[in-house]
Amino acid sequence: MNAVVIDHVTKTFGRHVAVNELCLTVPAGTIYGFIGPNGSGKTTTLRMIMRILYPDRGTLEVLGETRLGAANDRVGYLPEERGLYKQMKVRDILQFYAELKGFRDHDRAITDWLERLGLSDWSNKKVETLSKGMAQKVQFIATVVARPDLVLLDEPFSGLDPVNAVVLREAILALRRSGTTVIFSTHDMDVAQKMCDFVFMIYKGRKVLDGTLEQIQAAYGSDTVRVHVEGRNGTLENLPDVVTVTDFGRWQELRLARDADPQRILAELMQRGRVHHFELTRPTLHDIFMRIAQPQTEEMADA
Repeated sequence: MNAVVIDHVTKTFGRHVAVNELCLTVPAGTIYGFIGPNGSGKTTTLRMIMRILYPDRGTLEVLGETRLGAANDRVGYLPEERGLYKQMKVRDILQFYAELKGFRDHDRAITDWLERLGLSDWSNKKVETLSKGMAQKVQFIATVVARPDLVLLDEPFSGLDPVNAVVLREAILALRRSGTTVIFSTHDMDVAQKMCDFVFMIYKGRKVLDGTLEQIQAAYGSDTVRVHVEGRNGTLENLPDVVTVTDFGRWQELRLARDADPQRILAELMQRGRVHHFELTRPTLHDIFMRIAQPQTEEMADA
């Protein structure tokens, strides 16, 4: 069964085409990551799945329903623009959101979520007294407390400190284990690479990547070398068959030209300094993202 099926959907705002002929299938019970630069169409797509926006052309099926507004009580949505009623107490606002979705027997669920996210001592405090991270966790609970079958999270990790990010990550994984389908957008490629069963990238309104991480990386091949070389500045300059060098401080990544010979590059590096690490690998999701979002690098290399 598929939780979401998007078939040749287009959405425009005036002359701007936000989403262009998009086709996407999200299997039920998976974590599906949406990535893409700002303005690429991620949030527009999420809002169409949520029926906040309607496509100009094409069809959307959500939890088996194609009718507008159908299945909305089975979908939870955490928007990028956070917003809670600041004068309300935490438990009261969670009860309010649960009942909006028709979930009446909510007391036990609210208590469990507050305990899981470390907010039990704040249940009777007003929202305005919470830190930003606490308020974000409350809004996450408000999104999932009614036990939706599909959860849409727009940049859920934005602004969270490392401790709260771990708490939220574990909560999202728990949702998947319970059978909930989770779609979330993120700019953090490391999070997408580690958490998502599938990754979808939209660029200028069009789908440019879709599949498992292994499928996406396989399409690019093993064209990346990770190195740590002892030497002076310039050690990695003008290497044969190296398109780009990305410096991460303690180690560097070399992107190889097509049909490059890694052994030739290793031999050249050994002439320039002591090689502590040399690893031929596939590009990371971050690297693939940058290649698509900054195509001028590729164009300059081929010039």
